[in-house]
Amino acid sequence: MAQQKKISFSTSYLFVALATILLFQYWLSPKVNNVSYSQFKNLVQEFKITSVVISTNQLKGFETRQDEKQEPLFPEMIYRTPRVDDRKLVEFLEENNVDIIAENENTFLKTLLSWVIPAVVFVGIWMFAMKKMGQGGPGMMTLGKHKAKIVAQTDLGVDFSSVAGQDEAKRELEEVIEFLKTPEKFTRLGAKIPKGILLVGPPGTGKTLMAKAVAGESGVPFFSISGSDFVEMFVGLGAARVRDLFDQAGKTAPCIVFIDELDALGKARGIGGMSGGHDEREQTLNQLLTEMDGFETNRGVIILAATNRPEILDPALLRPGRFDRQILVDRPDLKDRVAILKVHAKGVSMADSVDLEVIARRTPGFTGADLANLVNEATLMAVRKSKDLVDTEDFEQAIDRIIAGLEKKNRILNEREKKTVAYHESGHALVAAFTATAEKVHKITIVPRGIGSLGFTMQLPTEDRFLMSKTELLEKIDVLLGGRAAEEQTFGEITTGAQNDLQKATTIARSMVTLYGMNEKLGHATYNEPGGQFMPQQNFFQQKEISDETAKLIDDEVRIILEERMTTVKNLLATKTDLLEKVATALLEKETLESEEFMELVGVTPKEAPPDAKVAEEKEA
Repeated sequence: MAQQKKISFSTSYLFVALATILLFQYWLSPKVNNVSYSQFKNLVQEFKITSVVISTNQLKGFETRQDEKQEPLFPEMIYRTPRVDDRKLVEFLEENNVDIIAENENTFLKTLLSWVIPAVVFVGIWMFAMKKMGQGGPGMMTLGKHKAKIVAQTDLGVDFSSVAGQDEAKRELEEVIEFLKTPEKFTRLGAKIPKGILLVGPPGTGKTLMAKAVAGESGVPFFSISGSDFVEMFVGLGAARVRDLFDQAGKTAPCIVFIDELDALGKARGIGGMSGGHDEREQTLNQLLTEMDGFETNRGVIILAATNRPEILDPALLRPGRFDRQILVDRPDLKDRVAILKVHAKGVSMADSVDLEVIARRTPGFTGADLANLVNEATLMAVRKSKDLVDTEDFEQAIDRIIAGLEKKNRILNEREKKTVAYHESGHALVAAFTATAEKVHKITIVPRGIGSLGFTMQLPTEDRFLMSKTELLEKIDVLLGGRAAEEQTFGEITTGAQNDLQKATTIARSMVTLYGMNEKLGHATYNEPGGQFMPQQNFFQQKEISDETAKLIDDEVRIILEERMTTVKNLLATKTDLLEKVATALLEKETLESEEFMELVGVTPKEAPPDAKVAEEKEA
């Protein structure tokens, strides 16, 4: 049986047919000529109009073409004129042998259109507005919808190979990945994966990247939303968004829901000591707690969250059954920093002389985001100088810029100020060089940088440290006070340049007295609530928990520590006057002294090369 040919219809045929019909109608239909009433009557008298149609508002006269037998064929021309109040019109037309036709005008269509068209226009505008509101914008129809960005696994492009370091955190999350890939392995024995996993750590350590890597490794969709997206000015919207998010996640399972900056949503209820201002946030938090209680993780949905302030989260969030597993994503150590630098250095044209391990030693305390910024800044330095490759000098300058700020080439110090800064920085360096536990002096400079920084001394420790003794803290204060002592010894007066040094020294001394129990008079007790683990805690409504007498004693002991350490530093510098003069003179001449130059000047054997580095800059106010 032959296959029947499929007939397709094109709308272009319809348009061609309509155009043809309209063209024939134009050529065959009589032409309409609008004339005045006087002209209309003249045409009647000239016998050009043979018949007239009289309607309510107008007169239409027809000029009819005749054949050879004087029989009418079809109208050749139609004359149209508005009807006027002329009582003799009918009599006039009869006198001129004109056929008179009366016509009742049908106004139903006009009346109908006058009502229908405005209604259609209004409905069209309303439907257009509702459609726009429903396209994800901030319209009234989407206020209760969640704002999570749903990213497919193929669009993430992130897995654990993209995350350098953080081996401990990766191992913790591998169990989550395995559950999402093979859930039957866990459910076979009745095991349940934790409902919520909380990533905690300082800003920039890669918590969000770690969550995306989990989604990339497991190959499931990834919902990403910030805690602040739930809280709105309208009461109840946050709770509605939480319900909608969990409902969508359940339908998309298996998947991962990632809530960034959880502290914006999950702050402990009642914090702040005020009532009436947090109803919406607390309702949203209550809804989140309820959803996590009634949510079965074995359905294949993992709730990840990240915060850098876990200490302010509501305890109900951290209890077993909710965010019961906490994973620390901490600042990288030396090995991790080298790995992170290698990841970010991919695609960057670097000289063979660049040693990333040396760069990592110079960047202790840097997070992954800081290291990414460092590589980018070094590349920009090379571009500004029109170099073909990024070299070690570019990295050194990028580190100085990130730590101490942009070099102020236009800030010109007078000779007196420049000399004061040189002796100030020389004082820091000399105290560090002749103090047993002080960190190695890496660089001294009197080049102004950043906001108010007229110079700084950079130090490198000999090893990674996690604890500090009382002696080490006191000698750290000595190094900070070295600049002020050098100024006073050399010029017989002091300046405002030591403001930042005094602030740091006071903080250390006060911590020794109030937090570390390193004072005999106050004993082994703490007198202050410490700040956040990763961010300073600011609670302006915290009640004072110490008496006035204890507060005065704390102030007195802090002052005694600072005075005793200043005396020690002055005695040390009094024996090193020649070296102080030598280092300051070299600084005035070169503006920057590297570690080897400084050690050669003071005659001190360089300390053993450090396995890690910790920069302690001294900024001038």
